[in-house]
Amino acid sequence: MFVAGNLIIALARVLDIVLTVYYWLILIRAVVSWVNPDPFNPVVQFLHRSTDFILDPIRRIIPPSGIDFSPIIAFLIILFTKDFLVRSLFQFGSRWQ
Repeated sequence: MFVAGNLIIALARVLDIVLTVYYWLILIRAVVSWVNPDPFNPVVQFLHRSTDFILDPIRRIIPPSGIDFSPIIAFLIILFTKDFLVRSLFQFGSRWQ
């Protein structure tokens, strides 16, 4: 049973790291958007490609306004997922050890 517990804890750690990376990518994209970046810059293109699949569905749900609230909603979803799912996986995996 300890193997399953270790697997679940490893999955929780990987998920935590992925969510943290996406949190920072979205934050960097939001800050960069304030300075009107060059759309052909490779860094800007990477930020758009790596975060569009998270932000686009949120933009379809929220009605358009003058301010893009999708990064804020994405932050809340990421924080909720980290607090609920990752913490639950850690506790569930710990019980199996």
